[in-house]
Amino acid sequence: MVTAWAPATSANLGSGFDTFGVALDRPGDVVTVERAEETTIEMRGLGSEFIPEDPAKNTAGVVAAELDAPARITIDKGVRPSSGLGSSAASAAAAAVALDDLYDLGLDDETLVRAAAEGEAVVSGDAHADNVAPSILGGFTIVREDGVFSVDTDLALVACLPDRVGSTREARDVVPQETTLDELVHTVGSAATLVAGMYENDPVRVGRGMDERVVTPARAALIDGYDAAREAALDAGATGVTVSGAGPSVLAVCYPGRRRDIAAALTSGFDAEGIDARAFQTRVGDGAYILDR
Repeated sequence: MVTAWAPATSANLGSGFDTFGVALDRPGDVVTVERAEETTIEMRGLGSEFIPEDPAKNTAGVVAAELDAPARITIDKGVRPSSGLGSSAASAAAAAVALDDLYDLGLDDETLVRAAAEGEAVVSGDAHADNVAPSILGGFTIVREDGVFSVDTDLALVACLPDRVGSTREARDVVPQETTLDELVHTVGSAATLVAGMYENDPVRVGRGMDERVVTPARAALIDGYDAAREAALDAGATGVTVSGAGPSVLAVCYPGRRRDIAAALTSGFDAEGIDARAFQTRVGDGAYILDR
């Protein structure tokens, strides 16, 4: 029996659509695996009643099939489904790391990322790795077709989850299929600024790099209270605010000493629109690891 933990994540970060991601040091999923003749799934924790236990429809079950590692899998959800915080990715990442250990497969990180991404396809319809990469590798990650790059950083973050359910498929449907040259240039400039900020551990540059004018506005329009929460967080000292993944969570970057104020500002911004919300004072954290054998 092997138990692994994997972190929640935030993808896109504004200017890095389907490319950038960060691991959060909290919350996370815990996955326990035992060898078995065929894969079974048992769900526990936050929103577990909404997650299928059919292995063919569960991210962890798909990972087991990809790795040819059948197991009795128990998933204790600490990341709420449909949150924009990489819930399905956390389960897939923890399962990949646990199964690799259980069967002594000795797989490299990129192989584990690819297997976990196949699990993600059950939820999003495509094998995107922008959430599973940071959940496995930790830190800030850049996903390309020719590989995954990771950067260690220690930025302070606040993630705020409103009491609303987001749809990954709906959030993909609203993404514009065309843009202008000016918007493209702006996005490239923002993405470059964000990467530089990650390497320098600079919350101001990272915040500036979150500014994006094509995908983010389309997705923000799906989130009731987003504008009020964003403005409140910026007024409280956040250096940047954007939609976390497909939403409805909101991610703010800041100086460490401002996290409490920004968490309060985000929740009060949503509250002003009649929406309950929970904020996590967090940071860029480590990737999945083994808790117990």
